[in-house]
Amino acid sequence: MRRRALLGTAVLVVLVALAGLAAYLTRDGRGSSNAEAPPASSPSPSSSAASPSGPPSPRSRPHSLPAPPDTHDPIAFGKAAAEVLWSYDTRAYSQAELLTALHRWLTTETKYADPASVDKAVPSPVLWKEMAANGQFATAKVHEGHFPNAFTRALQEDPGAITQAYVYAVTVSGKQSIAWKGSPAGGAESRSTTLAVQCRPDHPCALVGVMPSVAP
Repeated sequence: MRRRALLGTAVLVVLVALAGLAAYLTRDGRGSSNAEAPPASSPSPSSSAASPSGPPSPRSRPHSLPAPPDTHDPIAFGKAAAEVLWSYDTRAYSQAELLTALHRWLTTETKYADPASVDKAVPSPVLWKEMAANGQFATAKVHEGHFPNAFTRALQEDPGAITQAYVYAVTVSGKQSIAWKGSPAGGAESRSTTLAVQCRPDHPCALVGVMPSVAP
């Protein structure tokens, strides 16, 4: 609770205009790391098929998971983070390995970092095991990223309020393509998320957490 209070004190002044973000900063507890991923991340083989071309197979990519980009642009970082959060390959690594890699995207300032919100974006160990039995994997394509309208207005009204924590709200939209054994074409679904991104002037951007709702 002390860490939650510190986070609220540091960034609530700027982010209070975002109802979803304010709720995120003031909720009583963090979610369980074993929460199941959104339905779009775990379709059954009976899901409707996408275009015949389908997503490229991750087998052609290196085994290592993506590292955070070295950027001071919160929107660029948010887009990269969303792409990673919407992508997985149950054939190439375990659920625990994916979580470990995603946690490397988090800010090292532990009073701001919310790893539980990132964990909730990943299928639970039980669901992962079921997905792995079908060889399920997902790729993502980001279409755009922007500062939510309310966040922009809050910055315009008080530009200096962000300078304590340098935490920005970034909303990203794109498409997630999913395939599994026996269905290489798979299916696709539009995705959107709002992330909290920390970008201090003297340090590359890092992820703070995933918001519980999308801010337009």
